[in-house]
Amino acid sequence: MEDTTIALIMTLFISILLGLIGLVAFLWGLKSGQFDDEKRFTHGALFDSEEELNAARDQEEKLKNAAKSAQEKVEKR
Repeated sequence: MEDTTIALIMTLFISILLGLIGLVAFLWGLKSGQFDDEKRFTHGALFDSEEELNAARDQEEKLKNAAKSAQEKVEKR
């Protein structure tokens, strides 16, 4: 084989490997919920200060906890 053919095969192999690593990282991010926080990113510009943003985050967590406890009560029945 020529040197250019070996270099082409190695380049192709490395690019496929990097693509698979990127795909695995993306799928892991989807599975672990990395992209589930669209409200804070889309509405983040509406908050003037860091305190207001933290208060909005706390309120969202309270709503999630309330929904979770309501779901647990329903499941106990």
